[in-house]
Amino acid sequence: MNQRKKATIRDVAEAAGVSIATVSKYINRQQSFSPSVEEKLRSAILDLGYSQNPAARSMVTGRTTAIGLAVMDISNPHYANVMKGANRVALANGYNLLVVDLEEKSTGVRELLEPLVLRTDGLIVSARIPKDVVDWLAELDKPVAFLGQPERQGVVSVGMDSVEVASLLAGYLAQQGFTRIGYVGYPRAAWNVERLRGLHAVLDPAGIELMEFNAEEPTSEAGERVAAKVLLRSDRPQAVIGCNDLVAIGLMTQARALGFRIPEDVAFAGIDNIPTSRYVTPALTTVDVFSEATGEAVMKQIISMVTDQPPSDELRRQPLLIVRDSAKRVSGDDIPAKAEELSKSEELGK
Repeated sequence: MNQRKKATIRDVAEAAGVSIATVSKYINRQQSFSPSVEEKLRSAILDLGYSQNPAARSMVTGRTTAIGLAVMDISNPHYANVMKGANRVALANGYNLLVVDLEEKSTGVRELLEPLVLRTDGLIVSARIPKDVVDWLAELDKPVAFLGQPERQGVVSVGMDSVEVASLLAGYLAQQGFTRIGYVGYPRAAWNVERLRGLHAVLDPAGIELMEFNAEEPTSEAGERVAAKVLLRSDRPQAVIGCNDLVAIGLMTQARALGFRIPEDVAFAGIDNIPTSRYVTPALTTVDVFSEATGEAVMKQIISMVTDQPPSDELRRQPLLIVRDSAKRVSGDDIPAKAEELSKSEELGK
């Protein structure tokens, strides 16, 4: 059986009655043409079954139409939602998303990123990587945006203000009447210092003690492992903030196993508002950092950098306190109106 000869760009040009240069500019999005010309080009491409060789196209245009995304842990729902938002915008703009899971590594990160650099037009990278790798990325001749603020000035970053995130939780817990609050942080993350700043800024003037603990990694399992150190002590915190929802959920799970009532004996709160946080028992008080919207914003930013368009104005969003049962102690009348409305709307599934 004779196989049909693969269509070439010349075949498309002849079928559409245009020059090869016109076809090239059209398929590589280098120029727009009149509706009638573009319709002829589309019809010729479909009728002939023409498809480009991505490698060849990249050699000609210098573009891969791919954006790289490197996250610390793809199993973390926060990063999964960032990826979902980023992919939505990428596809809508004709780009593919290539993802690398850094698996919370502190070494060998550059080796994981180097292949991504070669195969993409721009990179989105978690800011929680070694400083020398941040410096290397920042000096590449390629657009790079960071998820979060790395330890380097003058780079593009998208994410929440960690001081504000922590301040929201501290303010709410102080209003609930807690006088001894624990924070289970993750020191390897740059945002950890900012979170502590936000907590101290609210709690210190109120005379509320802040007890600091560390998780080995930002996971539920690490939260479970550190729970005994946090809870089995004579000066046990009355409320505990996990550095993210996963750590907080791990702490809660172990607290119940140890016989503690939540929130009567000890209250818990987290950060991220991952989907699971509202389905644990009791539902977890948290701060919504709008993970999907962050993914969308950072992808819009990197595409604008790749295409030399004006930068996106969506680099920062305001965090939102989500009040649920894990940290409620006072009556509903004493809960700030905004937080109470959020809690009720969630219960109604709005």
